[in-house]
Amino acid sequence: MSSPLEKLATQTGSLVFEPKDENETRGLIKSGKTRLQDAQNGDLSLESRFDLAYNAAHALCLAALRQQDFRAKNRYIVFQVLPHTLGLGPTVWRILAKCHDMRNLSEYEGDISINARIVIDLIDAANQVLTALEKLVDQKIKP
Repeated sequence: MSSPLEKLATQTGSLVFEPKDENETRGLIKSGKTRLQDAQNGDLSLESRFDLAYNAAHALCLAALRQQDFRAKNRYIVFQVLPHTLGLGPTVWRILAKCHDMRNLSEYEGDISINARIVIDLIDAANQVLTALEKLVDQKIKP
């Protein structure tokens, strides 16, 4: 029986199999943690805090997917597969998916509609991803 991630790889092609690389994972986690910490700096603009938190969440979600030996062909997939990579539910991935859409509107159409509530929710969601990822990585490293 195929896992949901294997089905996405074989049936939709949205994921590709690629053995994990521990150095890549460590780098993604370090990048995510640094950006997440910086996103909580209230002296920065909301737009900067949003960018930092969004990119932190993406790095952490990508690290979780890479731990499962897959890579996403599209950026948003790493958020959609969170139930399968880290066991996180819709309260987390829906925030991240919404922020992905907001990021695209900002990046490609210049629509910057960032408010304090969404930055707080994004930081909270990214922290939940970090906590779950650290548990996963600890389990995989320990005998």
